[in-house]
Amino acid sequence: MDILQKIIAHKKPLLDQQKWQVSIENLQNSRFFKRSTLSLSEALKQPDSSGIIAEFKRRSPSKPAINLTADVQKVTTGYQQAGAAALSLLTDTHFFGGKNLDIEQIRDFINIPILRKDFIFDAYQVYEAKSIGADAILLIAEVLSKDEILKLAKLANELGLEVLLEIHSASQLDKLNPYINVLGINNRNLKTFEVGIDNSIQIAGKLPDDIVKISESGIRSPEDVKRLRAYGFQGFLIGENFMKTAAPEEACRNFIDEINKTY
Repeated sequence: MDILQKIIAHKKPLLDQQKWQVSIENLQNSRFFKRSTLSLSEALKQPDSSGIIAEFKRRSPSKPAINLTADVQKVTTGYQQAGAAALSLLTDTHFFGGKNLDIEQIRDFINIPILRKDFIFDAYQVYEAKSIGADAILLIAEVLSKDEILKLAKLANELGLEVLLEIHSASQLDKLNPYINVLGINNRNLKTFEVGIDNSIQIAGKLPDDIVKISESGIRSPEDVKRLRAYGFQGFLIGENFMKTAAPEEACRNFIDEINKTY
């Protein structure tokens, strides 16, 4: 069982318990459920967009302590002020130290799209994402069937959420459907946890031209962004590179400033 399978296996009983505690009707009555969402794909397509999707992540299965004391409001508002095109927040607690409350706490202070990054496999989680103030959700091709992705993405679009489909190889491109708004290439090898942007570059020529494309993980320098842009990528999800510093928001600002000097 690889790490993704372990995470899903851990989450399923917790989700069953949550469904008993909070109904979908309760979720639909939340203060954020009826808000108009912001478009992640449009934010990345803007001519003046930095393309940076700045991630708030306390820890991960491969790094138990990336930044356990970071203040979510300070960091994310700092990301926004630095020029990030969008935010990504991990809401998984057990493996990543996140929580739904992280998005709820910052929603009123953020006017760029927020991606809820979690391990979504059930329609309930899509309603939940809308209820906490997310603008987009992540679906991971590695752990979902083509039919599951279609049903979850369709529901998300119906609720006003956009969908980022994450793939690890070109063989998963058959799981694309008309409800996918953004296509992400994960540069992390799920077996070795090694990371490198070459994975995105190798797959780039096989990706559809008519969808917004982002590269995820392993982006460490403005030069990496320049290389990826040359291959048609419009978005660049960066988390650990910022979060491992004492002031992630300042690291993000410096990174984007360097990008602006480069172009």
